Amino acid sequence: MSEKMISVNGVNICTECFGDSNNPAILLIMGANASMVWWDVDFCERLAATGRYVIRYDNRDVGKSTYYEPGQIGYTIVDLVDDATGILDAYNIKEAHVVGMSLGGMVAQILALRHAKRVSTATLIATTAIGSRRTDLPHIDTKILEYHSAANTVNWDDQESAVKYMVKSWQLLNGSKHDFDEKRIYELARTDFNRANNLLSQFNHALLKGGDEYASQLKDIKVPILVIHGTEDRVLPYEHGKVLSKEIPNSKLLTLEGVGHEIHYQDWDTIIDAIFSHTETIKSK
Repeated sequence: MSEKMISVNGVNICTECFGDSNNPAILLIMGANASMVWWDVDFCERLAATGRYVIRYDNRDVGKSTYYEPGQIGYTIVDLVDDATGILDAYNIKEAHVVGMSLGGMVAQILALRHAKRVSTATLIATTAIGSRRTDLPHIDTKILEYHSAANTVNWDDQESAVKYMVKSWQLLNGSKHDFDEKRIYELARTDFNRANNLLSQFNHALLKGGDEYASQLKDIKVPILVIHGTEDRVLPYEHGKVLSKEIPNSKLLTLEGVGHEIHYQDWDTIIDAIFSHTETIKSK
């Protein structure tokens, strides 16, 4: 396990790897407003122990990667897609299994279309179809929107205030199946605070645009797709996962009953086993 800063597309991206580089590679792409620390180290190590070479990284505007002033986003979701391929280049990986959470799942979908030869399989966790304009799908819980509308009242320079805000935001995403692990989330939030270039820049992800041109191409995704979605997801409700698995050919859906918009540690065995099985039939190069 070691951090590696790489330069790609004119920006700096902080990455970290786990396991043997001779094993098939898995690229983990985290969701909006979240750095790579939310791919818990223990999760990454356990995934690597299945015989995979695991890479996690900070997207732009989170963690140690290049950031932009709050409200002044300087990139599109397609740029994030190209950042992902730049990471593979930096690690000399021709092809990888891609696992994306939420926004990361949308990046993974475009990656499977825009750079199809670089993707062996994709696992899409708690996400939705790129560029979806369907009006019949449920929206994000208003309680989450209301909570984040008060973000500008937080003293982001004060660790306790910022960490408390982040912990509460993750608690809102927790499903009823598992108790909220406040201690674990607190430690991750504190790590996030201590390593972030600018915590407020994470909210630039809410301004992300681009990628709509790929929405009509989902049926053209050729790689095997695994969709993992909780039935109590309050950000992208379960119906999004069901529709996504139907729109993409050669896909299967793993339903997590009572699970929210989260990768809860009590679901790690289920999720890791599913990723292992999904990636085992097609080894990355």
